[in-house]
Amino acid sequence: MALSGRLALVTGGSSGIGEAVCHALAAEGATVVAANRNVEAARKVVESLPGDVKHLALHVDVGDSSSVEKLFDNIRSASTLPLSIVVNSAAIYCQSLLTDTTDELFDDIIRVNLKGTFLVTRAASHEMIRSKKALPEGGATIVNIASIVAKGGWANIGAYSASKAGVVALTKTAAQELADHGIRCNVVLPGYTETPMAQVASEEYRAKLLAVTPLKRVAEPREIAEAVRFLCLPSASSFVTGARPGSHWRTVHVIDAQENRRSSNKINKAYAVGYWGSREGK
Repeated sequence: MALSGRLALVTGGSSGIGEAVCHALAAEGATVVAANRNVEAARKVVESLPGDVKHLALHVDVGDSSSVEKLFDNIRSASTLPLSIVVNSAAIYCQSLLTDTTDELFDDIIRVNLKGTFLVTRAASHEMIRSKKALPEGGATIVNIASIVAKGGWANIGAYSASKAGVVALTKTAAQELADHGIRCNVVLPGYTETPMAQVASEEYRAKLLAVTPLKRVAEPREIAEAVRFLCLPSASSFVTGARPGSHWRTVHVIDAQENRRSSNKINKAYAVGYWGSREGK
């Protein structure tokens, strides 16, 4: 199996896209750590995963630095495998006009979606750099889950849109800074996906989203997980970093981290494929 001997951390791994990612990576032979605030829900997911390895369910509040540090301590204690895959899928969602959005609601969404991705990415980076010599061939990879709304924002979800736009920018930065350490960083921008988080959307809002979706249907979590799986497979995506699979086929740039500039002799091109999402605005 392509990911045998690899340890994969999936935050938000108890439902939706995170749960589907856990199954996709486990099916490739990875040892999966499903991390979530609701550890019992994560444990149920872990118990359903394929493979003859010991998958783990651990608690984490991604927006709290001490909780993230404890998570990584627990991972080191529970497994002798070096951490080589991280998928940041933990997120919260709420519909609210900007004029109705309270400080507390805005802070909560940014704390989990953006700060949480930052804290886990930072901790994972330290861990991967420390264990670089022990990593399997192909190095390490970090995949962040953003959203198609990160590309332009949507009415009624300003805080969520802003948080996911921040995840995209954070991933681009990480891709440049970590390339020299053999760590690839990519972000996936799903369109409207049938997850428990998305079920809070009204029928009117759902109809608007489907109207700008080329296939005129809601994505299934497993379809998003397939894109994540691609980005985690060294054999398939070892030359892809800084990519944003999202609304359509696109050319992505693999940026030279040392030079950190887009010059003709310092950019290599790779191709990433988007399976779902909304049409890009003009």
